[in-house]
Amino acid sequence: MSTLIACSHGTDSADGRRTVEELVGLVRARMPRTRVVQAFVDVQEPDITTVVDREILADEVVVVPLLLSVGFHTAVDIARAVRRHPGVRQADPLGTHPLVAQVLATRLRASIGGTWSDGDAVVLAAAGSTNPAAVADVEAAAAQLAALIPAPVTIGYASAIDPRIPEAVQSARDAGARRVIAASHVLAPGYFAGLVQSAGADVVSAPLGVDPRMADVVIDRFRSA
Repeated sequence: MSTLIACSHGTDSADGRRTVEELVGLVRARMPRTRVVQAFVDVQEPDITTVVDREILADEVVVVPLLLSVGFHTAVDIARAVRRHPGVRQADPLGTHPLVAQVLATRLRASIGGTWSDGDAVVLAAAGSTNPAAVADVEAAAAQLAALIPAPVTIGYASAIDPRIPEAVQSARDAGARRVIAASHVLAPGYFAGLVQSAGADVVSAPLGVDPRMADVVIDRFRSA
């Protein structure tokens, strides 16, 4: 039996912490015979290295990044903790799983009251990373979302690379959009969710948050690692 370490970024936001805890609780409820524990790469404790070092003493370990793309935290922080122990496995991040696109589409429909209009445009608002693999992950997520909704989808980033979210919102307006909707490609409330909220879109969807499908994504990544 393996231990699932659910490793998230960490946040100062009380709502963000509660959201991640509730999501991990959903995973735990769906896997009653698997030990599920939390770890973090920043802001919160315990850190991922400490948790891996502790859990490997009693069980096999799979680290599932509660992150939406590859990047520094998956390639450096988590990978460094995993490499310390032969046999510890690192799962893929969550963002390119098809169920994530379904949750994004659900959040978008809720944000607009369920009714799409001619002239709508969606900006997939992601955190951003200079890692080319992270860019590829976000592009894949955008393509999956575009297949599910009747509006064009472009991408904006909160940090690291261009276009930034406000620029992507303005570009959509310049291209003729009458309503620009930002799809929050973030897991929970916190710093990046705040940047999406303040980027100037007419409507902003809620973060992916606590959803049974997100728990299923975590479990699928765990089993596929």
